[in-house]
Amino acid sequence: MGVEIERKFLVPEGGSVPDGREFEVRQGYLVLGPEGAEARVRRQGEECSLTVKRGAGLVRGEWETPLSAEQFADLWPATEHARVDKTRRVVPLGPHEAVVDTYRGRLAGLRTAEVEFTDPEAAAAFTPPPWFGAEVTDRPEFKNQRLATADAPPLP
Repeated sequence: MGVEIERKFLVPEGGSVPDGREFEVRQGYLVLGPEGAEARVRRQGEECSLTVKRGAGLVRGEWETPLSAEQFADLWPATEHARVDKTRRVVPLGPHEAVVDTYRGRLAGLRTAEVEFTDPEAAAAFTPPPWFGAEVTDRPEFKNQRLATADAPPLP
């Protein structure tokens, strides 16, 4: 089993985000289950994948499999009512990277930053940079699967 250890933060609208490599992301959910279970397809730049996740909060099970562009295109219609479109910027943060997502469409104005860690201790020791806003790791309304199907959550 793969494991994802990740903290998620809001990035205040209008605030400056450091430079980093940038690409477009189209993400759609095939299955949304109880307790954070999900299966999704994603096109990130030219790379496509199928990902299954289970659990909620800081530590989750995660399995990812590469897809061809044709496989992605075949599965994409099944995600019609559960999608997010965003621009992703990867920003170096010392030994870590921040993945900053700027959402489009009905989620326009929402920006989040996620940082992955090797273990829970590293996650606990992380000090967010000043350009990060409120932490939303444990707030279900800011999970991508919820963002794909619900109205934009109110920003704190």
